[in-house]
Amino acid sequence: MNFEKTAGFNKDFKKLLKKYRSLEKDLRVFEKNVVFVDVQCNRKFAVLHKNEQLIIIKARFFCKYLKGKTMRIVYAQHEGKIVFIEIFYKGTKAREDKQRISIFLRDNKK
Repeated sequence: MNFEKTAGFNKDFKKLLKKYRSLEKDLRVFEKNVVFVDVQCNRKFAVLHKNEQLIIIKARFFCKYLKGKTMRIVYAQHEGKIVFIEIFYKGTKAREDKQRISIFLRDNKK
């Protein structure tokens, strides 16, 4: 499976990485495991958008530095690849950025 990151995700990730040093390793673990998850049956994953071309999912993202508290990661499964759209700490931001998701959808229409 190929993994890509949007510019917004990279900006979020760099900002959070300064505070949570284990984030890079945690993302690699997430990448290894996300391929095998059935998002329809797992309560830690929520489908935000689904159509014929892609599916956008919000998932709980475990960060070792948070000691039990979780982050959220929004990603798209699209044409045999996973594109990371957003990552945020649930304690500082309550919901995903719907505008960022709609921009991603607009840019990836066929």
